[in-house]
Amino acid sequence: MDALETRTMAKVSRRLIPFVIICYFVAYLDRVNLSFAALEMNKDLKFSATVYGTGAGAFFISYFLLETPSNLILLKMGARRWIARIMFTWGILSGAMAFVSSEWSFYIIRFLFGAAEAGFFPGILFYLTLYFPAAYRARMVSTYMVAIPVSAVIGAPLSTSILYLDGFLGFKGWQLVFLSEAIPALILSVVTWFYMTEHPSQAKWLEPDEREWLVNRQAAEVKQREAAHSMSVWQTLRNPKVIALGIAGYGIANEIYGLTYFLPQIVKQFGLTNMQTGLVSAVPFAVGAVGMIWYGNRSDRVLERRSHTAVTFLIAGAGLMLVGLTHDPYLRLFFLCVAAFGSFAVLPVFWSMPTAFLSGAAAAAGVAYINSIANIAGFVGPMIMGRLRDLTGNFDSGLLAIAAVCNIAAFAILCIHHDKELEQQPILDDTAPAPGNVAEIV
Repeated sequence: MDALETRTMAKVSRRLIPFVIICYFVAYLDRVNLSFAALEMNKDLKFSATVYGTGAGAFFISYFLLETPSNLILLKMGARRWIARIMFTWGILSGAMAFVSSEWSFYIIRFLFGAAEAGFFPGILFYLTLYFPAAYRARMVSTYMVAIPVSAVIGAPLSTSILYLDGFLGFKGWQLVFLSEAIPALILSVVTWFYMTEHPSQAKWLEPDEREWLVNRQAAEVKQREAAHSMSVWQTLRNPKVIALGIAGYGIANEIYGLTYFLPQIVKQFGLTNMQTGLVSAVPFAVGAVGMIWYGNRSDRVLERRSHTAVTFLIAGAGLMLVGLTHDPYLRLFFLCVAAFGSFAVLPVFWSMPTAFLSGAAAAAGVAYINSIANIAGFVGPMIMGRLRDLTGNFDSGLLAIAAVCNIAAFAILCIHHDKELEQQPILDDTAPAPGNVAEIV
């Protein structure tokens, strides 16, 4: 690696990674603070586990329907304007959760919340691929997506602490969770408008030689991918690899949201207070955060994605199965940590796979399409988990069901033909000409 590459990528990382981590941290906190608010909200509003699971999942119906169109709009309008719009509208709807008063108002606001946030994750992922060459992407994605478990590590004690402010300004504690945690999204929507730069060629915070190197490096990688695969959006959506990745993505969402939305309630059954529940719930997510960073770096070092992804599914499935089969609180917590490691370590490796063989509009549509299939699990998983909880009186059968889906996801990944393009070998040819627009570089 020469000095110019080192200098350029260090500057890109310093500029973009902290910013997108903060944005995704706020996004994920707003999405899952429901799990902590539910410790009191469900009692106040007399919601059964089925109602809660259905409402939690309603977010993902609109998210699924609008995610691919949202990412295609981003491609036309530009990431800066569209992502700022997403953050502003999700902030409004996140705060509106404080005014839920019935089952249907719960379902409707969660549905609208999903519509507001649709496209944020794949939009940011697409944006980052404009600035990070292939050899850096698993590390880049792992660093970006570490905001998911970190949001729970910080959000768990934060949200449960806010519950103790019950009665402040006339609001219930669970209402204050939604109101207070919506404010950062509204602030960040303004910051995003002024901070983001659409394209490396417009990045005045890079020196001229740094801009030239980055644009040429990205163009060379696009040229290599398109030499092997040049697909339209429709061809992308029918591609067997994309469909297999969608099935595996379903498994990821199923395991993560199964943990995220119900973990506080599972931990609360250990006989803990709300504050203790928040602190203990943070432990599996902390393990997941460490796993993401370590596993993403490991995958980059050996330049291997497929087997790394399958192994994490098997680890998560084994952890969840063992949680469901044991009743000792300490063992359950240990196996929850094992499950969290597998559930979160898979993310950076898995999400570096689509852009290994997709570029341009195909990448924007493909990533959004995979994430859309994945997020069907965001609706189905919590609903089934809640229903099984009401039928059996415990969460064990729901955890076993999630474990089974993890094994199916591992099989889907192993069915993908093993070829070099999925390993994202680094490009050494930096001589390609600069492309004419953003859509040409992914």
